[in-house]
Amino acid sequence: MTRSNLTRIAGAGLVAGVLLGVSACGVSGGAGDMKAAERTGRVAGEITFRTLQLKPVYTAYVQGVIDAFEEKYPEAKVKWEDVPGDGYNEKLVADAQAGALPDVVNLSTDSFQLLGDRGMLADVAALDGGAAKDYVPGAWEQFKLPGKGDGVFAYPWYVTPEILTYNRELFQKAGLDPEAPPTSVEQFFDYAERIAANSGGQYSAFMADPKGRLPGDWQKMGIPILNEKQDRFTFDTDKAVEWAERMKDLYAKGAMPKESLLKSDDVNQLYGGGKLVFGPGSPGFVKDIKRNAPQIYANTKVAGAVTGTLGHIGIYAQSLGIKKDTKHLDAAAEFAKWVTNGPNQVEFSKRATIYPSNAQGLADPYFSDRGDGTDAETVARAVGSEQLKTAALDANTPVQWTNQVGDAVVREMQKAIKGEQDARTAVRKAQEAANKLLADAAAK
Repeated sequence: MTRSNLTRIAGAGLVAGVLLGVSACGVSGGAGDMKAAERTGRVAGEITFRTLQLKPVYTAYVQGVIDAFEEKYPEAKVKWEDVPGDGYNEKLVADAQAGALPDVVNLSTDSFQLLGDRGMLADVAALDGGAAKDYVPGAWEQFKLPGKGDGVFAYPWYVTPEILTYNRELFQKAGLDPEAPPTSVEQFFDYAERIAANSGGQYSAFMADPKGRLPGDWQKMGIPILNEKQDRFTFDTDKAVEWAERMKDLYAKGAMPKESLLKSDDVNQLYGGGKLVFGPGSPGFVKDIKRNAPQIYANTKVAGAVTGTLGHIGIYAQSLGIKKDTKHLDAAAEFAKWVTNGPNQVEFSKRATIYPSNAQGLADPYFSDRGDGTDAETVARAVGSEQLKTAALDANTPVQWTNQVGDAVVREMQKAIKGEQDARTAVRKAQEAANKLLADAAAK
């Protein structure tokens, strides 16, 4: 699973991410010349704090965090604004152009890139040299930027790890051992082939849409996504061709719902209706199935995510960025640290199906408790927290893999899977298109 999958997590009302809907050239190139604010040693002044679609479900929680901060720092005042998910990045662009970015802003990995690449965010590693130890390494490192050295340009907030979910009953019907789930992409495909052979067309293994699988599958197979300088895509390899050929073969054999290649079917509905063996790999999905399809939930099993040769998992992380030229740097930095500290992240995670990026918070027994091992939601929480310990930057979708790049690659892979062009041509064309987008972005 890749970042695009993980944006579909979360409890009711919690938006886990906003996809990059605007081009990288939407922000003035002069933004990188913003003068960095300096610490004064005084936590004071009014700062603005923007979140992404947390009201009204999490109003009480967020306001409680703000109230406690203002009580600790009586000279500081936090003005909270919550905005809808639709058009979030467009609003960031407009605010950046108008010089009206909030002091502390909730960013997905995509919107983080949009601002970070243009020098609009403060380097929190430079502001707070000891902060790295407070966060899960895979989350802290996710907010570095290519070419910016050890700089980290946002405090990690809540995260979602990757897990494996599957229907135990259908697994057994296909002749597979539910206690031995797949651990590599290649083995996952082998299992899917057996499922197709034994299902009689009554159910499928997984969704066909390659957007949810790339570049994660390729990373797990050891395919180099970028060159050492991180300025060219290099995934045109024999292994990537093998992946495309295998997907085509599995699609033809019925391992995936035919209609799921070109349109976004409701995976929850398909899994909840007993038509799919593997569900989305997020703990939030398990909670949804428990609520909406209790009979399927009773047969749902959870395991660690497929890791392949990397041995790592990807995570999707929300963050809190600090405006580089904020007038009240101490207040903004201390507030971002306050929101992302251990106790506050644990409390948030108990209200929504998310996890702390804060290492102390993740160590809370709430996340390791498996109960009696029979309740999938409880087990999923424990498996997810364990997986976070092995999360690493090399398993996350690189920032260069924008939505535009992903769409270009997916178009070629869809043609290969449908048999409209051979796999080698598809991979070559995909890399050419991706590198053109990368070069165009660098030239702007």
